[in-house]
Amino acid sequence: MRRRGFLVGAGAALLLGGLGAYGWRSAVGSLSDYARHVGGLRAPLPADPTDRDLVRYAALAANGHNTQPWRFRLAEGAMDILPDFSRTTHIVDPDDHHLFVSLGCATENLAIAAAAAGRPGEARIDPEGFVHFAYSAGPSRSDPLFAAIPRRQSTRSEYDGRAIAAADLETLRKAAEEPGVRLVLLTERARIDQVRDLVIAGNTAQMQDPAFMAELKQWLRFNPRSAIEAGDGLFAAASGNPVLPDSLGRLAFDTVFTAAGEGDKYARQIDSSAGIAVFLGEREDKAHWIAVGRACQRFALAATALGLKHAFVNQPVEVAPLRSDLAALVGEPGVRPDIVMRFGYGRDLPFSPRRPVDDVLVAASDAQAPDGTAPRRTA
Repeated sequence: MRRRGFLVGAGAALLLGGLGAYGWRSAVGSLSDYARHVGGLRAPLPADPTDRDLVRYAALAANGHNTQPWRFRLAEGAMDILPDFSRTTHIVDPDDHHLFVSLGCATENLAIAAAAAGRPGEARIDPEGFVHFAYSAGPSRSDPLFAAIPRRQSTRSEYDGRAIAAADLETLRKAAEEPGVRLVLLTERARIDQVRDLVIAGNTAQMQDPAFMAELKQWLRFNPRSAIEAGDGLFAAASGNPVLPDSLGRLAFDTVFTAAGEGDKYARQIDSSAGIAVFLGEREDKAHWIAVGRACQRFALAATALGLKHAFVNQPVEVAPLRSDLAALVGEPGVRPDIVMRFGYGRDLPFSPRRPVDDVLVAASDAQAPDGTAPRRTA
C-alpha cells in the first residue's frame, strides 16, 4: 500500500565521484538484473497452476510498507492466509489495521486467480482475522482483473493531470463493490485539495516522530542488490528515486529527507492526480478491514486494466486525530476511514520486490505461535 520515497541532493551524489563503475555495480547491483528477478516472480500463471503458483499471485497484492505480512498454509482443497505478526509496523500501524487490509488484498488476488484457473472458491474469515479459502470445481471464469494482477503497482510519482472519463470512474466504482465497505470517489479539485492538506499535515506529524522515522528506515531498500536480497521493503527506484549504496543511502535519508521536502512532493503528486478514492469499513474489526482490502485491491486492479496508475496516501488514516476530519470531508462523519488512494494517468516505475514462495509458506500443521511470532516456515 503506501510507500515512502526519499530525496537525494546533488551534494550526496558527489560523494560517489571517486567510485568506479565496477565498485558502483558491486555496491548497488544492476537494475536490469533486478528487472529480470521481479519479472520471474510476476510471470504469467501456467495453464494448470499449482497451489504454489496461486500463492505467488496472491502475494503480488498491495500491502503496507511492502512488509508482506502474510503466511500461506496449503491443505487439501483449501488454502489459509494467516497474519505474520513478526512483520508488523507497530508505530505506523499500532492496531494492525494495515496488516489485515493487506490480508484482504492477498485474498482478492487469490480469489481472482483461482477462478481464472477453474478453481473458484469462497473465503471465510474467522474472528482473529485468519482467512480460510476453500476451492470448488468449476469452469475457468474470465475476469479482466486477472491479467492486471502481475502488472499492478503502486506508482509513487507525479501523474499527467488528465481527467478520467465518467464511464471509467463507474467501472472503478463497480469493481470496488464489497459488502460492508463504502467507497467515496473525489474528482472535484477543491475536495482533492482538502485531502492533500490532510496528507501533508499527517506526513509532517509522522516525520516529527523519531520512532516513526526509525521504523520507516528499517524498511528502506536503497539499491537493487538490497531489494533482491531482502525481497521486501520500499525500493528507492520504485518511488522514482536514485539507487545508492546502503551506507550512502542511510546517510542521505538522515540528512536530506525532510518534512518540508516530502510535503512538497506529496502536494505535486496529488495535484497531478485525477482523483482520490477513500474506503471506509462499516465496522472497526478485522473482518471489515479484510473486506476493505478486497475492495481496494479490486479497485487497483481495475485501474491497472484501464491504463491508470494509483498510489496510497494513508497519512490521514494513520494519524488518528486526522481521521475525523477526513470522514467529515467525505460525508461519513463518525466512520473510521481505512484507505486513501490517489489515481490518474502516469508512467511505469520499477516493481516492488517480493519474497519467493518458499518464504511465505508454512506447514499444514503449523499455527500462529502463542507469543504472536510467525509460524515455522516450510523448508
